[in-house]
Amino acid sequence: MPINEGVSMSNVLPESRVVELWQGQIPGRVDLMTEEGEPIKVIYPGRLNDDRGADLRDAVITTSRGLMKGDIEVHVKSSGWWAHRHHQDPAYNRVILHVVFRHDVDKAINLQSGQTVPTLVLPKFLESRAERPADAAHQTTNWFMPCRDEIYRRDIDVMGRILDAAGEQRFHTKAGEFATTLAEMVPGQSLYRGIMGALGYNKNKYGMVELAHRLPLHRMESMAADNISDGEYLMRQQSLLMGTAGLLPSQRSERHGTYERHDGWVAGLERTWASSGGTAAMSEEDWHRFKVRPSNLPARRIAAMSYILLQFRAEGLLAGLVERVNREAADAGCGGLAGALRVTADGYWAQNLDFGLPARDTPALVGRGRADDIVVNVLLPFAAAWGQANSHQTLASQAFEIYRRHPVLAVNTLERHMTGQLGINRYIINSAQRQQGLIHIYRTRCSQGKCRECPVGN
Repeated sequence: MPINEGVSMSNVLPESRVVELWQGQIPGRVDLMTEEGEPIKVIYPGRLNDDRGADLRDAVITTSRGLMKGDIEVHVKSSGWWAHRHHQDPAYNRVILHVVFRHDVDKAINLQSGQTVPTLVLPKFLESRAERPADAAHQTTNWFMPCRDEIYRRDIDVMGRILDAAGEQRFHTKAGEFATTLAEMVPGQSLYRGIMGALGYNKNKYGMVELAHRLPLHRMESMAADNISDGEYLMRQQSLLMGTAGLLPSQRSERHGTYERHDGWVAGLERTWASSGGTAAMSEEDWHRFKVRPSNLPARRIAAMSYILLQFRAEGLLAGLVERVNREAADAGCGGLAGALRVTADGYWAQNLDFGLPARDTPALVGRGRADDIVVNVLLPFAAAWGQANSHQTLASQAFEIYRRHPVLAVNTLERHMTGQLGINRYIINSAQRQQGLIHIYRTRCSQGKCRECPVGN
């Protein structure tokens, strides 16, 4: 028989308020019990999701089955799970707990994968003041996290050193990952794959990495030996990249109109791809467009890579970028590396955001912000790993020194989450290294349920 705790409150509480109660009242409690009779403890309540899928990502809980990591979905009423068709959506297959304010449907929560997840009814475990409707709607969140209690007793300089150390650890972790790939593939391919992944952002990273695998750098750069113009070189690059990605207009499930068929550049891409002999093409379904800004659509990011390859046509991607790291170290600057990776749109991509999607004012294919991200997350760690592998310790040291003095990057959602969680002011995050330190703490401590090992809370 359905349980009806909080009936009156569930008629007035928005879902966002239930999320706040979950984050503010539940972490640290030891008396939690799901509707299925399983005791649980919340180690980390997760962070708000700004993408498709469950409300909170990267949560950590303990159950009788041990430590569990995944997503939390929140509803005012448990019937919302089926009303919103989450049981049919694979984006919710990472859910490990269903949190509700009112349990109005007495049946198991099933995922699209066939698994089931438990339900936790909040009013049973809220503090007494939150059980009163008048207070619950206005109660302020007091997130129980060790780092929130400690941070106000810490010296700002100490916090800065913690973030610097975490940022250094993240750099060496990334360099270590590149060292692994350098043992598995030629150096240029490792760098090329890293840049492709960074161009894809989080949503299309794996699609871009797969594309780099199907079209390795040596094949793309082999075209430079042909006696062709830069325009023809660019046409061949884009046709292979777009065709292998499965993103040419002729490969889309929704065919584009006359605008496409009469455009000379698009027609040229289609002809070149048709005569190329082709590579096994990916599917349009391999690419994500949900909540992706038009300027970051996969086709534009793929076009951006073709321009980067064109920019380094003469010397090659690896030699060209390593030389620029050396030059940057000699000049004691940071801006030149990003400049080498920036791509201003021209031709077709100066007028279109995607095939058949014209725009009056299109941004750069790779702007300063994304170029800086590639420098910090890909180029410098790669240079450090490559220098170590080739007994070029000077290059490895120079790469880290450039990283250490690199100015702040554009703020992302994860950084905003962490500054809020730690209760720190933005002015403390005054370098890219400290930004990376925040990310490192989140990835290695918060989302792993390792509060006791975190330097901030201890």
